[in-house]
Amino acid sequence: MVQLDIEYLGELSTRIVHGANSSELVTCAPKDHRGIAESFSPTDLLAAALGSCILILMAVAARKSGADVTGLRASIEKEMISTPVRRVGKMVVHVSCPRSFSFEVQQALEAAGKGCPVHHSLHPDTIQEFHFQWGHA
Repeated sequence: MVQLDIEYLGELSTRIVHGANSSELVTCAPKDHRGIAESFSPTDLLAAALGSCILILMAVAARKSGADVTGLRASIEKEMISTPVRRVGKMVVHVSCPRSFSFEVQQALEAAGKGCPVHHSLHPDTIQEFHFQWGHA
């Protein structure tokens, strides 16, 4: 279990402290929600969690196969919707690796990325599209 302690700072911002390692993170409401947008919004962190989870799981799988995925990158396009409630409606995930591998290794790495717990924790109505590109930085 992980404990996160969150404090409201005013100006629609919070500070989050990780209980296990004391790392700190500040969130702000986005401008379209009357925030100052000086840091990540909570839904930005959701998208960041998805992308970082995908890359970490792909790297774990790469270690098992002996593949070097240094330079692996993800870019997330997050789209908000308002109806029926304001929420993340869609996330498009672009993953690129500067190296190519055999078809089997690439398929295993993609499957590992799609096995991300954040991906599986999102509401089924949240559309998630995955695009993988091999041999490009």
